[in-house]
Amino acid sequence: MPPKGSGAGSKGAGDKNLKSKSPAEFFQDNKGIAGFENAGKSLYTTLREFIENSLDSAESIGMLPEINISIEEVTLTQYEELIGLKTHVRQDDSLYADFETEKEKTKRLKQEERKANAAAKKGGGGDGTRVPGGGKKAFFRITVEDNGKGMAHNDIPNMLGRVLSGTKYGVRQTRGKFGLGSKMALIWSKQTTGLPINITSAQPNQKFISNYVLDIDIERNEPNVHKEEKTDNDKNWNGAILSVIIEGNWSAYRNKVLSYLRQMAIVTPYAQFNFKYVGATDAKGNVDVVFRRRTEVMPTLPTTTKHHPSAAKENQLLIKDLLSNTREKTLQNFLQKEFTCIDKAHAGRLIAELGKGFDAQMPPKEVTDTQGTRIQQLLSSARFADPDGGCLSPAGEYNLRLGIMKELSPDWVASFVGPALACAGHPLIVEACVSLGGKDVKAGFNVFRFANRIPLLFEAGSDVVTRCVQRLNWGSYKIDKNNDKIGIFVSIVSTKIPFKGTSKEYIGDDNVDIAEAVDRAIRACAIQLKGKISRAQAAKEKRARKKVLQRYIPDVSRAIAGCLKDSAAFAEPPHKRAKNNANAGTLWEVDLAWEKEILDKVRNGQVTAATLARKLEDFVESMDSEQALEHSMQNKEGLTDAVHLMNVGGSHEFAPIVYHPALAFKGLKASVLGKHPLR
Repeated sequence: MPPKGSGAGSKGAGDKNLKSKSPAEFFQDNKGIAGFENAGKSLYTTLREFIENSLDSAESIGMLPEINISIEEVTLTQYEELIGLKTHVRQDDSLYADFETEKEKTKRLKQEERKANAAAKKGGGGDGTRVPGGGKKAFFRITVEDNGKGMAHNDIPNMLGRVLSGTKYGVRQTRGKFGLGSKMALIWSKQTTGLPINITSAQPNQKFISNYVLDIDIERNEPNVHKEEKTDNDKNWNGAILSVIIEGNWSAYRNKVLSYLRQMAIVTPYAQFNFKYVGATDAKGNVDVVFRRRTEVMPTLPTTTKHHPSAAKENQLLIKDLLSNTREKTLQNFLQKEFTCIDKAHAGRLIAELGKGFDAQMPPKEVTDTQGTRIQQLLSSARFADPDGGCLSPAGEYNLRLGIMKELSPDWVASFVGPALACAGHPLIVEACVSLGGKDVKAGFNVFRFANRIPLLFEAGSDVVTRCVQRLNWGSYKIDKNNDKIGIFVSIVSTKIPFKGTSKEYIGDDNVDIAEAVDRAIRACAIQLKGKISRAQAAKEKRARKKVLQRYIPDVSRAIAGCLKDSAAFAEPPHKRAKNNANAGTLWEVDLAWEKEILDKVRNGQVTAATLARKLEDFVESMDSEQALEHSMQNKEGLTDAVHLMNVGGSHEFAPIVYHPALAFKGLKASVLGKHPLR
């Protein structure tokens, strides 16, 4: 007899264990792939996701980002009050995990004493007292406020309470992609504390402020709204404030958080980050730091683009999807409008190459699956130009160099931006800087990795940038990889970054196109530094030569002055006495007028040892200047040093600032040049 409910007479009974999960359930069970594998990493990832959303929000409306970030430790008592529990007085201590017997306590104290004595001998402090039972949970309130565009009132529940919902889908450069990060923070919060998130938001010129308290219904992947209200926006504020309480570990990830903010300040020097950490009991560990804005030059916003034809090689379903969704009426227009780097003439040549059964005017809807496969094969093997990269928004040499100089103060910085290229059908640009020297920089390699203007702090050893740095022969560029303070900054921007894993931690070295582009960018910077180092060494050698020559000037001037003084004391001039010397060989011709003039000046006291010393010093200086000028004229890079035009006179009226990826230029208005000419 068939099982109840299986349907009598059916050919096969279904598997009663067959189930499906919602996206929220899947990521709750596999939260490690999104960067929520433990309490410390979850605190860091939550903070990172909120900050990056805030940057996107401000940049989208052309607002210079100002982001306030706070982490506040929440005591166990405060947490229990928030979830509605009263403080419980223990009746039987031995039931709890942190209970220890007298024997265990004695053993622990002896171990701690031995560790403290060993640490004292090494000159360090102890590692603190162990908490019995493996340690207590710690809770933190994370709050991030921005001055961005905010969120529409009715969209807030879905934007924060439904996994895989978002506004960043499409072929476009974005910091995030799947609408996952902030939702994972809510899932982690619900799983570890059971508390919802608080959202305050207002769009520009909006007369009200939206206030929500919500969490996620994990089983249904739907927002669960606890509170919704609108309040008056009297101060015309715009932006968003997200506040959530989660389980975390600040002490383990303190350095990661501060390093992330510092690197974010490097790649986004046009943003200001105000960060504050407040402990629950010990105020000594509090942190209050400001990463100030250093420029008002913001990168252009990325734009949505079309697929590069080579994307068909990576995705065999792409052609089928585009054919079924296109609005174009002809196959020729389909190829021209749905892809980049294909113009009308090129589309006609491609259709002719497709052969029998294809026509330029045939409707895309009539293309069969077999014909679609033929189109996919042709686009995969045909040659196309690289994309122009206009849809991307790199940080720019100006911002990168400014951020590096602001945070590290290096001695030298070299920068390079590579041309756009197609990587797996997506446009990609690699920009790099290499610095030497600086504050808080250790000897050797200091690698800073960025992807779509996001700092990457984990899995550095497996990343393509680190591998390229290790493979490069730095000695050939006059750089000592062991003793020099070398900063390598590589920023990769693309409409799709091939991260290893959804937590966006590193880019693999197996992608040949990216590896070659990164290698070219770093080499270009190293070549620039080699020229700077060579010129610096030449200048150092010149100073050494000058120092040696100047050391002998007093002795030489005294010796020459003595000879001239003795010659002036004789009645006959030196050339006559030399001719009368039987041992004298062939003599060179002497300017008699010059000889008489010099001897007269010696007798009159016009030529002395001090006079000769001064002349010799002038000669050494002039020879150094002539050699330097000759070197500059022969060396094409010798005359490319920075030129600074300083204002002369009083106040000036300036023309609008002209922005370039490498600099920002502000010139005088033509109407005032006559009043205050540059001189």
